[in-house]
Amino acid sequence: MLKQIVDEKWLTAKGVIGFWPAASVGDDIHLYEDEARNSAFSTVHCLRQQVQKRAGRANDSLADFIAPEGGMKDWLGGFAVTTGHGIDAHVARFKAAHDDYSEIMVKALADRLAEAFAERMHQRVRTEFWGYAAAEQLSSQDIIKERYKGIRPAPGYPACPDHSEKPELFRLLNAGQMAGIELTDSFAMMPTAAVSGYYFAHPEAHYFGVGKIGKDQLEDYAARRGVSVEQAEQWLRPNLAY
Repeated sequence: MLKQIVDEKWLTAKGVIGFWPAASVGDDIHLYEDEARNSAFSTVHCLRQQVQKRAGRANDSLADFIAPEGGMKDWLGGFAVTTGHGIDAHVARFKAAHDDYSEIMVKALADRLAEAFAERMHQRVRTEFWGYAAAEQLSSQDIIKERYKGIRPAPGYPACPDHSEKPELFRLLNAGQMAGIELTDSFAMMPTAAVSGYYFAHPEAHYFGVGKIGKDQLEDYAARRGVSVEQAEQWLRPNLAY
C-alpha cells in the first residue's frame, strides 16, 4: 500500500513553518513582530514542573529555553504539517467495500508519513531555514535517537500539555490557508494525519514532562491566560495534583 500511495499519488503533503523574535518573561514566551522587540503581539504560555527532584536538577519549563527579556536576542519557531489531503476518498472506498484492514492501514500510513514529514522539516529548519545547525551530519539512527540540537514540542504533549494553545499557533502560522489544516472545537487537527508544534534551538533544550501541578501554578496560569480558574482546570485536568 505504501508503494501505491507513492506511485498513484494518493496523498498530498502540505506544511507551513514560521519564526518570530522572542523573549521569555517568567514562564511566558513573548513573540514580537520585528527584531526591535518593542511590544509583544502574541504569547506562548508555559507550565513548570513541580515535582520534588534531587539536588542539582531543575524543574523545567519550555520558557527556560528562550533568552529572557532584555538579554540576548532569541527566536521561537512554529510548524504545522499534514499528509492527510486526499485520504478521504480512499477511506470512503475501503468503507464501501467493507475492507476494514485497508481502511486502518491507509490511516496508519498517513499518520506515519505525517510524523516523517515533521521530522524532515525539523531537519531542514536546523540546517537550512533557521540554520542554527548548518553543519549537522547525522545518520537516520542519530535522528531517531534525537541527537540533534533543538526540540519540537507540540501543544497537548508532556512538555506543553494544554491543547488550547493550538489556536494561537495556527493563527500565527495561518495554517488553515497555508497548509489546509483546521482545528475542531476540541483542538483536534483535521486532516487527522497532522503534526504541529514549536521549534526551540537552545543547545540545552530537551524533552520533558510537566507532570502534576499544584493549584498555585494553575491559578497563576489562569491569570496569565486571562481565563477563569475553572476554565484552566478543564484544560489541564489530567495534570492537576489536587
